[in-house]
Amino acid sequence: MTVIARSIIPAAALLAAAPLAAQDNWVASWTASPHAPLTAEGPFAAAEYENVTISQVLRLSEGGDQLRVRFTNRYGDRPLHIGEARIVLLDDNGTEVAGSSRALTFGGEAGAVVPRGSPFASDVVALDTSDFDKVKVEFYLPEATGPCTCHLTGLDTLAVSAPGNHVGEAWEPASTAMHRAFLSVVEVDSDDALGTIVTYGDSITDGVGSTPGEDRRWPDVLAERLEDAGLEYAVANAGISGNRVLSPGMGESALARLDEDVLSLPNVTHMIVFVGVNDIGNRFGGAFDNPGGGPLGGLQMDQPDIDAEQMIAGYRQIIERAHTNGIEVIGSPIGPYKGASYWSEQGEAARQAINDWIVNSGEFDAVVRLDTAFADPNDPQAMRDGYHMGDFLHGSDAGLRAVGESIDLTLFQPE
Repeated sequence: MTVIARSIIPAAALLAAAPLAAQDNWVASWTASPHAPLTAEGPFAAAEYENVTISQVLRLSEGGDQLRVRFTNRYGDRPLHIGEARIVLLDDNGTEVAGSSRALTFGGEAGAVVPRGSPFASDVVALDTSDFDKVKVEFYLPEATGPCTCHLTGLDTLAVSAPGNHVGEAWEPASTAMHRAFLSVVEVDSDDALGTIVTYGDSITDGVGSTPGEDRRWPDVLAERLEDAGLEYAVANAGISGNRVLSPGMGESALARLDEDVLSLPNVTHMIVFVGVNDIGNRFGGAFDNPGGGPLGGLQMDQPDIDAEQMIAGYRQIIERAHTNGIEVIGSPIGPYKGASYWSEQGEAARQAINDWIVNSGEFDAVVRLDTAFADPNDPQAMRDGYHMGDFLHGSDAGLRAVGESIDLTLFQPE
């Protein structure tokens, strides 16, 4: 694997990136970046809830002795009413650990009204957790939510109850789904955490193509490798399927959502930027089609006539804004996608130009070659056989593991 050496970072930036004192060392142990509702109908129509209890299973990347949960109504068309909420540890069989249930309160109150456009953090609760523990967050939604502020690709179970408040009860789901609803961050206070690493990208980072419920996204693999190496970092997956550097559509653009999805997280020391294939694919090759057939639920996304220079300017903005917050920015070239439905010669030329800049400009603090980890050695413009889910774009479990294993962990050694 090729790694470009990190540049010298000013002392002030290093101080800004340093962990907080042990008694107050918060990290983003789990994240799911939300996005606006995509369509009114079809497979990507936003969920809506009223007078139901929902529960979601999450895997923490870093444990600690306290935590808080950040709810979100970023794209809501009305206030979000939370009647009651709790968090509970799960064992390896998915069973609740006796004595681990904690009520989530808001300013000491059992419920909250989350204004339109807002995040809303719970009070801190004392709960001992370990790295990679699974937890369940359960909450009651007494009033109509309108279209959900959701994260489309949850890859773990969201359960919806029959009508009523069933928080803390044993209940069978009336329905299930695989998205994330109204949850964006679990912050953990960890006395040994070195910081938060944010993985910033699109569906490849989000884990499309990996086995649901098995935590096989490449950021999951990276988190496990860091733990095995004794590097106690939280890894916050800020991927959104379909995301682009410059244009909204499947989530706000990477430029537009940077403050909310990266800079607002606690103690971020590094971010890995692996995004751009949707910009060039949609610009030069037409709208991406699902391998199952048909465009993305009829979703129409605006596509400006961008070029490689504008893409590079976008990356520069991300780097500069992260550096201002003391964050080291690690870039990866855009991955190979020849064979995908929106591949074209023009798009490939743009990819090569952008990747040449990412690798050789020296503007990133370091470069990791996630692109070559995916690539077919006999045709580097395409993904290796078995490393994609059949669409020549999204990683399989094997491909995502190869990517997660390709990252040089010395980039995260404390200085």
